Amino acid sequence: MNAKQNAAIAATKYVKNGMIIGLGTGSTSYYLVEELGKLVKDGLQIIGVTTSLATADHAKSLNIPLKSIDEVSYVDLTIDGADEIDVNFNGTKGGGGALLYEKTVATYSKEYIWIVDESKMVQNLGKFPLPIEVIPYGHKQLMNIFENKNMKPKLRMNNDKLFITDSGHYIIDCSLEKIDNPSKLANWLNTLTGVVEHGLFINMVDKVIIGSENGTQLLKNNNKS
Repeated sequence: MNAKQNAAIAATKYVKNGMIIGLGTGSTSYYLVEELGKLVKDGLQIIGVTTSLATADHAKSLNIPLKSIDEVSYVDLTIDGADEIDVNFNGTKGGGGALLYEKTVATYSKEYIWIVDESKMVQNLGKFPLPIEVIPYGHKQLMNIFENKNMKPKLRMNNDKLFITDSGHYIIDCSLEKIDNPSKLANWLNTLTGVVEHGLFINMVDKVIIGSENGTQLLKNNNKS
């Protein structure tokens, strides 16, 4: 098995019968949904809350029972991937364009686990472009703000068309190279009218499972507030 598969399969040991499980989006989460589909087929009883339409379609194809985030009172555990994770357990997400739903489901989860391969572990965030989800109306004004801050913004495209999120928004990817103070940047982005959500996940995760071809490593965030 590859590193992503190993991380995904290791995460399923935290899934217990009767749980409401947040199902992430992306290449590593794909393996998680596949494995949970096998376990459901073998009798595991769970309810999935998906973080994208793509994950919902995948889970349905494997007969995993689903509810929306508004049909449950809470989520027991969400398992998702990440694009980068720094030494302080801050992460960037949204490479697949699902950051708004991913952060929503994570926010209402009792426990949050990231499953990644070793390449996602970094000293500082920033090498991976930071996704910022924005409403279409006024998005060029936000592009101007980010340009003036030297954030190197780029409107995300899907081939030759604008990329549209599941919520009908645009994504501006900012190439920052190094984010010295993720919390400060996140707080500033939260103040901008038209920004729906951003890909900075500040001290949200409880556990990180790092997969390699030889197995997995578990990291626990002891500073989770």
